[in-house]
Amino acid sequence: MTSSDYWDAEAAERYDESSSFMFEPDVLDPAVDRLAALAGDGAALELAIGTGRVAIPLSERGVPVAGIELSQPMVDVLHAKRPDLPVTVGDMAGATAPDDGPARPGEYSLVLLVWNSIANLRTQDEQVECFRNAARHLAPGGRFVIELWIPGIRRFPPGQSAVPFHVGRRHTGFDTYDLTTQQGTSHHYRRLEDGTVRYGASNFRYIWPAECDLMARLAGLELEERSADWSGAEFTGDSESHVSVWRKPA
Repeated sequence: MTSSDYWDAEAAERYDESSSFMFEPDVLDPAVDRLAALAGDGAALELAIGTGRVAIPLSERGVPVAGIELSQPMVDVLHAKRPDLPVTVGDMAGATAPDDGPARPGEYSLVLLVWNSIANLRTQDEQVECFRNAARHLAPGGRFVIELWIPGIRRFPPGQSAVPFHVGRRHTGFDTYDLTTQQGTSHHYRRLEDGTVRYGASNFRYIWPAECDLMARLAGLELEERSADWSGAEFTGDSESHVSVWRKPA
């Protein structure tokens, strides 16, 4: 039983359109470039593969890719675009890569978990198990990569209850936090073509980089590098996100 929110068929069908900014070349291309370089000649396993935003262009670069995804409707959308991309429907904290994937557990050169998706697991125990599951799938010398935002707690003045994370022409999003439990909720307001506004929410547990490093150590992984984004910008105290790479010792 997982604590993650479940993406139903309606959410899956509109996911690509409602998240179109994530598919923009200036957002997607640097991620795919770096992931392809990290995978090298080996295979990649994407946890929370979704509708294939990253996996499909990564496979088009020649990297053999498989995935794990909790939501069958999200997998259905992916397979409408790429029927041949193997996916296990299951929880990323414990599910095993598909039997028809390009590698077996313990043979993948890269496991990736992007766009804050590890926070979908809303307990610390599940997040620890996710790191362990990634490590189980990696070959010696392989790498686990996550992309994760830094919680916007520093923006809270006294009495404020929400922090904006995206303000655009068609989408505005706010996060609310419970600082005692590290639980949060993302509130999405999307303006539709007819002028009406659709509200949606998703829940998460936020993690600091140092906590990620401890989870990695518990899984037998070693921090190799951390940058502020996919282009490799320096990670500093003012960074609002991080791309972290841990390596399974050879």
